[in-house]
Amino acid sequence: MKIRIGYGLGGHASVNDQEQFAHIVDELERLRFDSLWVSERVENNTLDPMVAMTFAAARTTKLKFGPAVMVLPGRNPVLLAKAIASLDRVSNGRVLPAFGLGSPHAAEFQAFGVERTDRAPWFNEALPLLRRLWEEESVTHHGERFHLDEVSVYPKPVQDPIEVWLGGAAKSELRRCGRLGDGWMPSFCTPDIAAEGMAVVNQAAEEVEREIDDEHFGVLLPYVHGEVPDQLAAIIKARQPEAAVGDIISTNVDELHGLIDRFVDKGFSKFIVFAIDEPANWTEDLEHVADRLLPLQN
Repeated sequence: MKIRIGYGLGGHASVNDQEQFAHIVDELERLRFDSLWVSERVENNTLDPMVAMTFAAARTTKLKFGPAVMVLPGRNPVLLAKAIASLDRVSNGRVLPAFGLGSPHAAEFQAFGVERTDRAPWFNEALPLLRRLWEEESVTHHGERFHLDEVSVYPKPVQDPIEVWLGGAAKSELRRCGRLGDGWMPSFCTPDIAAEGMAVVNQAAEEVEREIDDEHFGVLLPYVHGEVPDQLAAIIKARQPEAAVGDIISTNVDELHGLIDRFVDKGFSKFIVFAIDEPANWTEDLEHVADRLLPLQN
């Protein structure tokens, strides 16, 4: 398996000005991280993912980039297909689209103008339509939400096909990934829980005569500089009562190496590490992460 290590800026990251964001992008390229992942949170201090990815594309030549994750329900699939294809063109095939339903918080999903109960049906119709717009010369589609007659999107992306990653942990999300996704990237889970999810994804894919590439299973791995905050530990215990907090969040970068080894044993090969609490010195922290984890890449 090709092990790859990316770096993510979480939903609570406050890296949102030119100087700091440019510095992080430059360091990730210099240190040879595989990819940069940026979160989408309308209410938080994070940058818009499309803006952040475009900035990263213009500033680098090797670094891949993706949203972790971009909200699909509420977006026009034709315009989104055009934007992602354009970004893939100007970056020479380095965009890694990852989509989700969006945050469960009311203010977040209200921003996209989609009722919470309609998000999954919207997603299920929009994602296959995106693929067709990237791959077909013209698309005719008449569904419950979108009506297109011989619509074309040009230029086509460099990647053929573009591979779409999905997150999620609920069984319905896992099965959706098997039916519609090309890769699965969960977060805040143990190796055992992730392995159980992988089995559900693969079973759902098999039921519709699809196959998820063995190398398209990854994990978002959070870490903190010191102790896990009590509030966060309580949230994790509520979500995963049988799991040890240390199996989900590492309290320093050195612990991530061993955790990645355990995920690799379960069949996972793509990893996105991100700091819950932002480091005092980004260069020192990224160099430390690179020193400990990038030798795992093969």
